[in-house]
Amino acid sequence: MRRVLQATVLNIIGWMLVLLGVIGAFLPLLPTTIFLILALFIFAKSSPRFHQMLLNNRWFGEGLRRWEQNKTVTRQTKRKATLAILLMFTISIGFLNERWIWQLLLVMIAGMLLTYIWRLKEAETDET
Repeated sequence: MRRVLQATVLNIIGWMLVLLGVIGAFLPLLPTTIFLILALFIFAKSSPRFHQMLLNNRWFGEGLRRWEQNKTVTRQTKRKATLAILLMFTISIGFLNERWIWQLLLVMIAGMLLTYIWRLKEAETDET
């Protein structure tokens, strides 16, 4: 009974992460990739069927398979993430007019995110 309850809770969390990832594909505020990678991890523990469903998805399956197999991303993915971060943080910093402490904090967070993204190992075959 406990195992069934645990799998059910994990599946609910996994599908919530997938939903956030799909929403993030359309809203630049939400990071699609991290939500889908987390969902993939959860489904690997709770549902082999849902895990395979994500890996075989025609839109993001290839990237998730690449991540699961060798923890790499393509340069194109890094570029898209960089563009999204720069765009959204620039807009956010602009809204915080004359609040230099908050602007500085956002610049630091953006810098950390960009550093993390560009330190990720790149896939051997690039999609550029």
